[in-house]
Amino acid sequence: MKSTLAICLLAALPYIQAAPTFPRAPVVSKRQGTDPNPPLHGSKDLLGYSPNNKLTEQTTEDIVYTLAVGQKEDADLGVYLDFTNVENPQPIRGSKGGTDPGPRTTEFDRLNSDKLAPPGTDHGQTINANWPMSLSKAKLGLDGAGWSRQENVVVMPGATKMAGVDMRLEAHGYRELHWHEAGEWSLVLNGSCRIQAVNEDGETFIDDVTEGDVWFFPPGVPHSIQALDVGVEFLLVFDDGSFSEDNTFLASEIFAHNPKSVLSKNFDLPISAFDNIPDGELFIFPGTPAPTDIAAQNKSTAEGPIERDLTYSYHFSEQPAHIVPGGSVKIVDPQNFPAASNFAAAIVTVKPGAMREIHWHPTSDEWSFFIRGQGRATLIEAPSTATTFDFHPGDVGYFPMSHSHYIENTGDEDLVLLEVLQADHFSDISLGQWLGSTDKQIVGDTLKLPESALNHLNSEKQFVVAAPTNLNDTQA
Repeated sequence: MKSTLAICLLAALPYIQAAPTFPRAPVVSKRQGTDPNPPLHGSKDLLGYSPNNKLTEQTTEDIVYTLAVGQKEDADLGVYLDFTNVENPQPIRGSKGGTDPGPRTTEFDRLNSDKLAPPGTDHGQTINANWPMSLSKAKLGLDGAGWSRQENVVVMPGATKMAGVDMRLEAHGYRELHWHEAGEWSLVLNGSCRIQAVNEDGETFIDDVTEGDVWFFPPGVPHSIQALDVGVEFLLVFDDGSFSEDNTFLASEIFAHNPKSVLSKNFDLPISAFDNIPDGELFIFPGTPAPTDIAAQNKSTAEGPIERDLTYSYHFSEQPAHIVPGGSVKIVDPQNFPAASNFAAAIVTVKPGAMREIHWHPTSDEWSFFIRGQGRATLIEAPSTATTFDFHPGDVGYFPMSHSHYIENTGDEDLVLLEVLQADHFSDISLGQWLGSTDKQIVGDTLKLPESALNHLNSEKQFVVAAPTNLNDTQA
């Protein structure tokens, strides 16, 4: 290896010598004086202590900064710290922490105040329960037809049960004919599209879906998606945390990698019919506008369409929300969408100052997507590990089965999020309902709450807790 390197260096020597030279500023070594052209590696004389060592004279104690409202309050109070307009936010909470002279990215600190200055009630480090889709690499479609970004265990190792894809199709763009090994559940975020499929029994399906609607395609069922005139963006959730868009089965690849003689025999067509097939993945590509009349594309077979009770779409946008004091909740699960037999989901709206109550899901992990507004959550792992995370639009949240958490609205507009479970119905256990339906003596002996607090506990599930009317005891 050394002789080979030497030969390469000797061969390159004439070129090195011929290269132009530039004047260099003399370099002063701590212990060796001035060297006008120092070597790449320093001297071993620099190891360890020497009376000639020089210390920096630049102080790190004169950092200019301001504190957010509540930042010097008791760390265990843990109020949300809004760093939006704070000059040079610092990792200080109550009497804990200190200043940070950098280097760092202040924009991240402003978005994640609970990472920079966590509540005093945080302890240790849980799994990472937050991933911004904006940090996922975009996969770009052909000819400006759209894009996708995904979240899976590659970027969020703790999210083992579910993965997600955010996909955009420009007007008339296609997500090409394809299928997956995983089940695909989707929520339309904006716009409209036409979806089509055929199942293993030869039954067909077609529908137009719009913002707020959902669909589900079982594993192995081939389908296509085409944006209508207004374009579309949708969220896909898969029942496998290791799912990747790059492992999708594509019609273009099936044609590209089967011998043309085999294609000819399979379809009873001349080989020339396959002269212009794609040579590989199309992924997302522009297309001919879909007919306005959906019936024009409603191809059927002898088996006919999929029966209504097992159809692959549900017009969730038309389902009214259940109103609660702090916001609203609406649920879609196999009770009203039987085709998605193991997907249960809720759209939760949390008003400013309100909170999705402390809860956990006893039979499933929770995969969340933040659609609008901003919030925070504390994930607790047994017995005492706790981490608080901040969430913004486009972020994925992940809360493992039976791990307690809440979602607090920390902004001044409604927080809207999607909660997805792998379950045959949507369910959770409410901390408040549990305590409110347990004998006061047991709760009092355990938690040492005053009688007034014990009398205030509610035995009914709240889903979303309204903002408190008296902030004196809850906020600095």
